[in-house]
Amino acid sequence: MILALVVVAGCGKADVPTGGPVSVTVTQDFGAARLAPTKLATAHKQETVMALLDRSFEVTSSGSVVQQIGGVSGGEDGGKPVGWYYFVNGVATDEGAGVRKLYPGDRIWWDRHRRVRVPAVVGMFPEPFRSGLDGKKLPIRLVCMGASEDRSCDEVETRLKGAGINGLARSNLESSPGQVVRILVGRWSDVRKDIAARTLEAGPSVSGVFARPDATGTKIDLLDAAGDVGRTLGPASGLVAATRYKDERPTWMITGTDDVGVAAAAAAISQDMLANRFAVAIENGRGVALPLQTP
Repeated sequence: MILALVVVAGCGKADVPTGGPVSVTVTQDFGAARLAPTKLATAHKQETVMALLDRSFEVTSSGSVVQQIGGVSGGEDGGKPVGWYYFVNGVATDEGAGVRKLYPGDRIWWDRHRRVRVPAVVGMFPEPFRSGLDGKKLPIRLVCMGASEDRSCDEVETRLKGAGINGLARSNLESSPGQVVRILVGRWSDVRKDIAARTLEAGPSVSGVFARPDATGTKIDLLDAAGDVGRTLGPASGLVAATRYKDERPTWMITGTDDVGVAAAAAAISQDMLANRFAVAIENGRGVALPLQTP
């Protein structure tokens, strides 16, 4: 589930002071169950993700591999391998927790779940837009895809600014993944033209997103943690999800089966709706956490 974080040339991590105010959240089952209240802390200079976890929770580990947090261990669940995985500001990193340094504003999320590659999640909004990665804020590009999506783009921009996110560059042209964080807004039939977004159609083993839009853009399969289809959404359905293409910065998708679905997804951009969720589908105006939880 791990991808490399690319550092912009000439701006190495050594140039950015470490330490400062951070937070740690611990959940399981793809964010479905919170194991403890989020803890606020002040990271020491050069402190690592693992060191902060050790002084915040009861932890058993081997090197940079966490085996147990608060008495909850990895291993197997229902015959399937599970483990502890972490995100920094909503992005997975290839660095072990014992190596990854902490920077001001970092939000750390540990979750115990089935082994699967999940390169980015939406559940730490307004990150990574507000604090960025490795202590550096990232350029943000809001891409309005489709002739009728200006209104939904306006809604997304308003919500981002309301969350303290500024410096947005807005475009109506497709853009390639790169060293910017992109937010694609539009019907799936338009958004799927993007190379990163289109990975969703291949399923969570490729995209890390437990929703699989149809290539026609008319329906969205919602998947459980095993990757099986739990139900399928049709007209007026939306999706808020994030992924990464190769080693590029995250790409967020605010999309839907039609304009109504896109508008519903845009209206879901809030901390209350997205908190501790890997991705969110919009069904009949209601947010549905993904992956679907099975009895």
